[in-house]
Amino acid sequence: MVRQPLSVEQIAAGQRLGAALRAARAGRSLVDVALAAGISPETLRKIETGRLPAPAFGTVVCLSQALGVPLSDLADAWLPDTPVRQAS
Repeated sequence: MVRQPLSVEQIAAGQRLGAALRAARAGRSLVDVALAAGISPETLRKIETGRLPAPAFGTVVCLSQALGVPLSDLADAWLPDTPVRQAS
């Protein structure tokens, strides 16, 4: 199966997701959050910087739990014209 390239909108959505994750991570180290989510620090770095704009759903779920952020907040970040919320 050939994977189709991501659209400009999907890339922008990935960048918003990355910004939301960085904001939610706040003072916690990237390594701590990645390990708590069961992913590599490099994977989290790629997601946060937009180099991995479409992470697997399971990865986003694990990050949601590790950060204590409702999954719906991260889903909202994927939608256009949705401001990034600061972690509570």
